[in-house]
Amino acid sequence: MVGTMALLPSFIRQTRMTKRSARPAGRPPAGDEAVLDAPDDRLSPALVAAGRGEYTAAAGLLADTRAAAAWENHDRYVRHLAGFARSRPEWFEVWRTAAPEDPGALLVGAQLAVDRVWPSPARAELLREASPLITAAARADDRDPVPWRIALDHARGSRAGHRYFEELWEAAVRRAPHHYGCHVAALRYLAASCCVLRGNTPHTPRASHRECFDFADRAAQDAPADSLVQALPARAAFAYLTDGCGPEIPRARLNAAADRALALSGRFPAADPWPAQVRNKLLYVLMRLGRWEDARAQLHLIGPYATSFPWARFSDDPLGHFLRLREHLLTPGPGPVPAGLLTWPPAPLAEHGGHADAGDH
Repeated sequence: MVGTMALLPSFIRQTRMTKRSARPAGRPPAGDEAVLDAPDDRLSPALVAAGRGEYTAAAGLLADTRAAAAWENHDRYVRHLAGFARSRPEWFEVWRTAAPEDPGALLVGAQLAVDRVWPSPARAELLREASPLITAAARADDRDPVPWRIALDHARGSRAGHRYFEELWEAAVRRAPHHYGCHVAALRYLAASCCVLRGNTPHTPRASHRECFDFADRAAQDAPADSLVQALPARAAFAYLTDGCGPEIPRARLNAAADRALALSGRFPAADPWPAQVRNKLLYVLMRLGRWEDARAQLHLIGPYATSFPWARFSDDPLGHFLRLREHLLTPGPGPVPAGLLTWPPAPLAEHGGHADAGDH
């Protein structure tokens, strides 16, 4: 991780929906149904209980993943539960009132506070009010990297300086050297730092993309083969391709990023909700690179599990957007992808433009 950390500057909507599409020509993946942001078998009962106004299942789920140091699941469940709390605040208030010192409640509260203000034009100012909540969540369990991931997102949203961000990053990776959420937060901070001063030399946004790839590649090289960090270079490729920055990143490097993510995807069962976001993002990258056979193969691995990220970037109806792409890919001998399906800003498919998933700032 020392090599990965050195690449940082030294001075430094959660819903579940189901749609059925017309059967496209060709063999559809895992049936005709598609589900958006489906919870896994452990989260689903907690959400059902939350729908009844009960919080103990959610608290127990976070306690179990914390005790097992299952940080990737822990982080994912926190995001989902915060999304539920955003739409059902009375449920979360009961939990927080009944168990104000519960580490799970503190963590969901910190995530919720960041999610609520993220869309605001006054985000940088409003995020200051969330700082004590993040601190309380971090103090509740010193081993847990998820409060530090939230702190990294908070630092980007509040436009914190590189030195402060670097301190947070070092604290995060001490707790979990290969935590994917923390690495994504660092990558997005780098991407947001489009003009970095090194000495007296300003660097352009395109230089920032090169730094993002350097960071992502080094992190993936350091991580185990089954770590989600193997998908980090594909995340950098996604950011580059959606920025429309031109040919600054060599095609070979984009293909290598996709290949790493393909190898990781192949380690998971087909039609599994756990790697769904990695696979949906990879599908976009493969299509942008014109790797149609790989894209079709990935589509079959995705099965019915569509995710808001990345499709909410291109449409107010991410599930419908996924279905349109799926139908296009499964049509024999497809022509060019219709305008607006892979580009941002979108064509008039989305009247109000895209938006970021609350769990993927």
